[in-house]
Formats: sequence, structure tokens, C-alpha cells
Amino acid sequence: MRQFYSLVFRLFLLCIFFAGQAMGQDISQQIVPGRFNGKAAQQQPYVILISADGFRYDYATRYNARHLLDLSSVGVTAKSMEPAFPSLTFPNHYTLITGLYPGHHGLVDNSFWDPRRQSRYSMYNKKTVGDGSWYGGIPLWVLAEQQQMVTASFYWVGSEADIKGVRPTYYYNYNEKISMDERIAVVKNWLQLPADKRPHLITFYMPEVDHEGHDHGPYSKEVEEAVHFVDASVAKLQDMLDSLKLPVNVVFLSDHGMAQVDTVNTLPLPVVDTTRLNMQPSDVLIHIFARDTTDKEYITQAYAKLKAEAKDYDVYLNAQLPGRWNYGGVDDRYKRAGDIVVVPRFPKIFAWGNKRIYPGRHGFDPRKVKDMHATFMAWGPAFKQGKQIGSFPNVQVYGLVAGLLNLDINGPTDTNRKLFRKTVRKTVGRGPYDPEPSTLYDKLLLPEPK
Repeated sequence: MRQFYSLVFRLFLLCIFFAGQAMGQDISQQIVPGRFNGKAAQQQPYVILISADGFRYDYATRYNARHLLDLSSVGVTAKSMEPAFPSLTFPNHYTLITGLYPGHHGLVDNSFWDPRRQSRYSMYNKKTVGDGSWYGGIPLWVLAEQQQMVTASFYWVGSEADIKGVRPTYYYNYNEKISMDERIAVVKNWLQLPADKRPHLITFYMPEVDHEGHDHGPYSKEVEEAVHFVDASVAKLQDMLDSLKLPVNVVFLSDHGMAQVDTVNTLPLPVVDTTRLNMQPSDVLIHIFARDTTDKEYITQAYAKLKAEAKDYDVYLNAQLPGRWNYGGVDDRYKRAGDIVVVPRFPKIFAWGNKRIYPGRHGFDPRKVKDMHATFMAWGPAFKQGKQIGSFPNVQVYGLVAGLLNLDINGPTDTNRKLFRKTVRKTVGRGPYDPEPSTLYDKLLLPEPK
């Protein structure tokens, strides 16, 4: 009996050990060894790119985010920032960090089917999220590291993957266990490292506003509280930055907005022949693929049937998707959008089975639904003061950040220099902040992906 209890006790300790190990791995900082800033990189300023997921363009004023309003008043504020279609989290975070539209970088949805690979990417699948072969384009941290500039990421879509053989020098696997105060302390530690080890680009992601927006809708008390939490967190972060006396520029933005949807009169999923069609549904976007990709006639027939039956949603053949989406036809460069795409008309959403219906949703066409628009603010020594600008597409953020860090863009891009020219001071001087030496592309250069 004593041996039995001894065995049980040892198994118990073993379970605790492995649980602790798993938890430690889950929240521990990952460091790529052997990285350092080159001499040119050490002369550049610092950029912290903050994303508050789902922070709609009007939240700061609607809910009186006083710290953000104060900080942006001595920097730059945009009327709004237009997300790419679909206005979803993974596609737009990766658009922000690559300067490419979703159809061009390959993350066409939060989860999607790839007919070429015959496999599915999912934001909930750690294996696919961490597999760099799913990601097109050149993220900003890859661009910087390739030019011998150290970077760090406290979460961002793609930051956990080996993209082009590169990860940020310092990064965390996504989790929501680390407190905001602890996260800010880590950023402080990064910025107090020796000059050759100190990251010049830091990405920083906050999920709170999006969570509450989905669960309670954009006009809820919970969203207001989440906005105030983000506002207070940014204030703490800025106080810390002020104490360091470094030339740090902060870009605060979001990936998309949030809208109140009709949770009562929901739409049933379209009926299709699943022996011939592979349907990948979500409540705001449905991708349909022919199992036999050579059967063009059946695709046309299925499209005609779906279109004839459509009520409160639109049905498109891939090649007929709106050009403004940069999503179908030649823009669907990884062939992941679907042979047929079905989109509900706002405020309708699809619902099926026991799937939870959320009152707050995003993913709709940002040209038609203004509530999809995101926030953009920026402040720091490189930015003009008290500057207000109009709405702009979020692909321009890539060109802005690359210009601030004086990085040469050397890959495919949909970005341009417009945002940089509108927001960055021209009198800062030559060198790190000077817009002229930058070699950002002004034209779209998109080679066919291999």
C-alpha cells in the first residue's frame, strides 16, 4: 500500500512539473540568439506599433479616452483608417505589418482552406499559426532584421512563425496570462538593453476592446470600460517611455471597427451539394470551393443556383468579386478566396447549429459599413504636431513605419509614401528622420508567388 501511495505521489509531482513547464513555455520570452544592431541601425529612432483590436475609429471620442486624445493632440490623428476586405483580425493585422492586401499576402480570412495544399489554416491552430509557409509578403520585423536592425514583438499575427527564415529577435507566443503592467515592464527592459541589442521596432497587441465588442456590442458599458483600460495602459506605457529619454515614436491603431448586427433575423447557410463543393462558412463570409477544380461548368451552375436563391446576401464568382476588395481574380494570388464567395448584407449574419451568435461583429465591406473603420493616432519626435488627416487605407502604415526606421522596402508591396509624407516632420533634419533617402516603392510590385 505504501508503494502505491508513493507511486501516486510521484505521478502527482510529475503532473505538476509538466504543467508548470507547459505554463512556463506558454508565457516565456523567446529570444533568437546572435542578433545585434548594425552601426546604421543604432542611429535610427524607435517605433512602437500598438494595435488595440476592434478599437473603432470613433471610440476615443465616444468614450472619452482622454489620455489617447491628449497624446494624439500633440501628434497626428486620422479621421479613420480603412481596413482591407475582409475587415477581420488576422487578414488586417497581417496587412498592417506587410503592406499587402489579404488577397496578395494569403491570409484571406481568420481561418481558410487552401486547395493547393489541401489543408486548412486556422487562427485557433497553433501548428498553422506557427508555420511560416502560410504567410506571404515581408513583415516589418523581417524587413528590419534583414537590414541588421533588432526587433521585438509582444504579439502580432505572424510573429510566432518563421517567415522568410526570420522571426523577431524577442517575441512571445500569444497568451492572455501576462498582466499589462508586466508587459510594459518587459518593453522597458527591452529599451534599456545595450544599444547593439535594443529593439528599434516593437509590436504590441491588446485584445480587450475586441473581446467586449463581440460579447456585448459596440455601444455597451463593457466596451466603454475596455476602451478606458486601453487608454490607461497606453498612458502607463507613455510615462515609462518618457522616463527613458529615447527618441520613441508611437503608432496607435486598430485592425478594424465593430458593428451591432441583427442577432434575431439571422440567415441560414446556403444549401450546396457537399459531395461536389467544399463550403468553408463563417457568420460574415463563406468560401466555396469545387472539389473538382477542372469542373468549371458545375461551378457556374452552382453559382447560378446560389444567386437565384440568395436573400439578404450576395453571391460572387471569384473573378467577379469587387475590384476595390483586391480579393478575387488576379488578386487572389494564393487561390484561397474560393471559387464562389458569399457575403451577407449588413446587418445580417449567417448562423447555424449551436454556434454562438455575437451582437458585435466585423468583416463587412468597409466602403459600405463605416463602423468597420479603425483608429489611427501617432505621436513622438518624428511626427507633426496637432495634425489631423483624412481617412486612408491601412496598407499605407507599412510605408510609414519603414520610412521612420529608414528601411529599404525590397519586396512586393501595396504600400506607398503618402502617409509618411502627410504625417512626418520635414524639419527634423537629415539622417534617421529624413524622408528623402528612403527607397519605398511608389508603385505596386507584385511578382507571382512561388
